[in-house]
Amino acid sequence: MTDDTQRRRYSSIVVDGVAQAPSRAMLYPVGFKEEDFAKPQVGIASTWSMVTPCNMHINALADAAAMGADEAGGKSVLFNTITVSDGISMGTPGMRYSLVSREVIADSIETVVGAQGFDGFVAIGGCDKNMPACAMAMARMDRPSVFVYGGTIQPGRNRRDIVSVFEAVGGHAAGTVSDIELKEVESTAIPGPGSCGGMYTANTMASAIEALGLSLPNSSAQEAVSDAKRRDSYNAGAAVMHLIDRGIRPSDILCMEAFENAITVAIALEGSTNAVLHLLAIAHAARIGLTIDDFTRIGERVPVLADMRPAGQYAMSELIAIGGIQPLMKTLLAEGLLHGDCMTVTGRTLAENLADVAPYPEGQQVVRPLSNPIKKDSHLVILYGNLAPEGAVAKITGHEGLTFTGTARCYHGEEAAMTAIMSGEIHKGDVVVVRYEGPRGGPGMREMLSPTSAINGLGLSKDVALITDGRFSGGSHGFVIGHITPEAFDGGPIALIEDGDEITVDAESREITLHVDDAVLSERRKVWQRPAPYADRGILAKYARQVSSASLGAVTDRD
Repeated sequence: MTDDTQRRRYSSIVVDGVAQAPSRAMLYPVGFKEEDFAKPQVGIASTWSMVTPCNMHINALADAAAMGADEAGGKSVLFNTITVSDGISMGTPGMRYSLVSREVIADSIETVVGAQGFDGFVAIGGCDKNMPACAMAMARMDRPSVFVYGGTIQPGRNRRDIVSVFEAVGGHAAGTVSDIELKEVESTAIPGPGSCGGMYTANTMASAIEALGLSLPNSSAQEAVSDAKRRDSYNAGAAVMHLIDRGIRPSDILCMEAFENAITVAIALEGSTNAVLHLLAIAHAARIGLTIDDFTRIGERVPVLADMRPAGQYAMSELIAIGGIQPLMKTLLAEGLLHGDCMTVTGRTLAENLADVAPYPEGQQVVRPLSNPIKKDSHLVILYGNLAPEGAVAKITGHEGLTFTGTARCYHGEEAAMTAIMSGEIHKGDVVVVRYEGPRGGPGMREMLSPTSAINGLGLSKDVALITDGRFSGGSHGFVIGHITPEAFDGGPIALIEDGDEITVDAESREITLHVDDAVLSERRKVWQRPAPYADRGILAKYARQVSSASLGAVTDRD
């Protein structure tokens, strides 16, 4: 190949030569000029929609990325993919589609990039599932590409965010929040565009993806409505052209050390348990052998440093105000906790990107020094035991204590559990068991933000545990354990729990134990029957047939 054809490795097949005249004819009406056929084509994958405030502004960011690619000598082509809103669908049957959408989005970006012959692409995500989906597509296609985070929302009145509303619902049930107060909270918590404002899943994944090297420095720490975010989007378009010229692909960036960097940053920021699920899925797409046990290995030496919501005090906008995650990463690098030689989409290594980063300002309280961590090791705790022989994921920040023993209260699905919580059936010392919410049994592994927020709103967060084969929103906090595998639908031990059984969660020994004799469990298994699937056709049924265990990332393109 000539150098020019190498730069247009994929688009040249589509638009060069006499035989491809029909392809060129189709492209003139969508804005191509004759000279554009000689330029590398850069796809701009936008997740814009008016479905959710997280993504309502991304069309403007996509336009900026397109301009950046064009002015750097490429030919941009914009296209859309779907998104769904966790915050809107939470606690409803629609939440079953949330994790499913991750696969749909990754598949759709792969489909368009592959079909159209783009030489590189920018992927812009602004909500929990489309962000890892973008990274999964980048890993699968292995073409020069850059991820852009859509940015975080500004705080609502009195520093409120979406979790404030969920917890106000629990307070309303407890009688501490009036009808008028609840209405005031719901109408002032979300002031405009951007992703949920704490270190919830969106900001966790934006930070992890930056640490992976797939986005430009500081992309994770910019408000959605800001000049900084528009510049980031423009620069991403130009950066893809730089990557095309240098032949740098995701496979040059994504290695085990890069995933170790992402896990380290997610832990230091006290990030969401969904980071486990999504980093496993991105690693699977990149053919990197990451496992849930790597989170334990890394977590033994990485402390929690950022006092971020939901368990802590501060919002993402307050972290942005002191410099974002770059000073934190520089501190971690200096302590030997990050791999500085990993390549990034700047074409430079992580260490080179961080070389000129200034430290946090004196007196800031958002990120603690290494000498005074919030927790000396990871809050993302992988548990095993007779209740989770293939693993479970706990979010133990230390605020709740490190062990919990209580009595099981079992519910088939989130709705039944929520009804019990709101009606006052849950008391101090209970372990709320929400089952048949796994990847296959849900299907879709719904998040339990409504039940955990209701428990918190009732003032029971330190006195009640919740365990599930589903998962948790990044906004959940308290003594919560999810991703229990095998899931109930597959006959895992969680399906065999009965009301009154004693359960112990021990974060120090990393064990989750059902205090029931094996012989009794064996008898229960003999009479257990798998329930009918939630769906027998359509995307939910297809997903349930294809999806892997949560401990493997709940991926659908299994090897």
